[in-house]
Amino acid sequence: MQLPDLSAAVVDFHSHLIPGIDDGAKNMDDSINLIKGLMGFGFKKIITSPHIMSDGYPNTPEIILKGRDAVRVRLKEEGIDVPFDAAAEYYIDQTVIDAARSRELLTFGNNNVLVELSYLTPPLNLTEWFFKIRSEGYNIVLAHPERYPFYYRANSDVYQQVRDLGVHFQLNLSSLTGMYGEGARKAAEQLIDAGMIDYVATDLHNSRHLDYLRKCLTLPYVEKILNHEFLLNKQLL
Repeated sequence: MQLPDLSAAVVDFHSHLIPGIDDGAKNMDDSINLIKGLMGFGFKKIITSPHIMSDGYPNTPEIILKGRDAVRVRLKEEGIDVPFDAAAEYYIDQTVIDAARSRELLTFGNNNVLVELSYLTPPLNLTEWFFKIRSEGYNIVLAHPERYPFYYRANSDVYQQVRDLGVHFQLNLSSLTGMYGEGARKAAEQLIDAGMIDYVATDLHNSRHLDYLRKCLTLPYVEKILNHEFLLNKQLL
């Protein structure tokens, strides 16, 4: 069976669509074409999430919101009617902790903050950092947990240990195509089977990623997670 689209996901809140500020859209035309692509898959709202990474992409809320507003202007000029907002994907380190304490984190939904980890090893004080962010009133959504080798190569209990810290999980739909490798694909399927996925998103960076999203339409595990009764995406409308 092939899905007609990905509209059951309703809202895409993980993408890189503001031009020129990270490894996503290169220019405004690129941004608009990628947004059109998401609309073609049936998404009803887009919340883009540029990287904030002190050593790589030192973006600020001001830079991101200025870029969001510029994209909104272009969308209006072209008569493209889709709600477009911005949060951020935070690389978790001391900088994020400081921003949480000063209530400067860009959020989506019910004060949710999207965070990512190193792909090499998790911070030694990750539990403490998660606690500090949550103690400031933020809800943590961990981006693509299926992509971290130190988790999917470990005992499966490690994922539950992270969730027990009050962390929600966001799956990249394209992980189910094998786009990030077989380890990530298998981990994605296992997390779905275990009922551990709270949100799905595209993590869209470029037109090549749109091709992988098309492949998602044919995958049983994509249909399974999109039809999961506890998927929280719809709450972001």
